[in-house]
Amino acid sequence: MEQKRIDRINELARKAKSPEGLTEAETMERAALRREYVDSVLGSLQGQLDNTYLVDEKGNRKKLKKKGE
Repeated sequence: MEQKRIDRINELARKAKSPEGLTEAETMERAALRREYVDSVLGSLQGQLDNTYLVDEKGNRKKLKKKGE
């Protein structure tokens, strides 16, 4: 996610805490930006987990499996 989009999320968060609050359009924008941010973080985490291996006592590498597989 681009830094300018993260800065916009923070700007909207500060404005939401101020006495003036957010307009309806800004509230919808904030929700969309938050969803994009969460999706970005989850995608990054999934990429890390896809490249993670467990090593047992004998030095054998075993790829992590998704729960239920």
